[in-house]
Amino acid sequence: MPRPVPRARSAGGRDTAALLLRATLGPMLFAHGWNKVAGPGGLEGTTGWFRSLGLKPAAVHARTAAATELAAGAALTVGAAGALPAAAAVGLMTVAARTDHRGKGFFVFKGGWEYTGVVAGAAVALAALGHGRYSLDGWLGRPGGGARAALAAAGLGAAGAAALLGVCFDPEPEQREETEPGHPTGPEAATA
Repeated sequence: MPRPVPRARSAGGRDTAALLLRATLGPMLFAHGWNKVAGPGGLEGTTGWFRSLGLKPAAVHARTAAATELAAGAALTVGAAGALPAAAAVGLMTVAARTDHRGKGFFVFKGGWEYTGVVAGAAVALAALGHGRYSLDGWLGRPGGGARAALAAAGLGAAGAAALLGVCFDPEPEQREETEPGHPTGPEAATA
């Protein structure tokens, strides 16, 4: 007869796990957004890179990606807005996987989708956990989480990415720049 799986000793472990995930994903996404705005080349460089990836209009997408990363990163860091920042991370990573990492295999050091897959998966896991009690949402009495939150994050993120790619992506842009200084496949900031 199989032995029952022991239950978690307390919600404290889940709350701590959510805090650690938020403290990892949130600042990372925020840093990628900041790099798009203030890093080498700034928004102009990000716009040129997005143009080379086939995102049109590139200037709009550069600004939107930067703003989304900044907002989602800040919200994840403090644990606010339920599953929405996780959905934003899934959408960003799905677009990055399709526009910049597709056809390059798995490993990120070869330009593959490893990074985008891990970030998207961690974001969905965080949506499933909820932001926990050590968060703004927890302080407001709505720590969230559960299967519905995870499905919402994955579904909204994937649907948003599919809509953007369906309308604004040309897989064969006129000029493609394969590399940009400081990163083997372009500015990594634009993949987050």
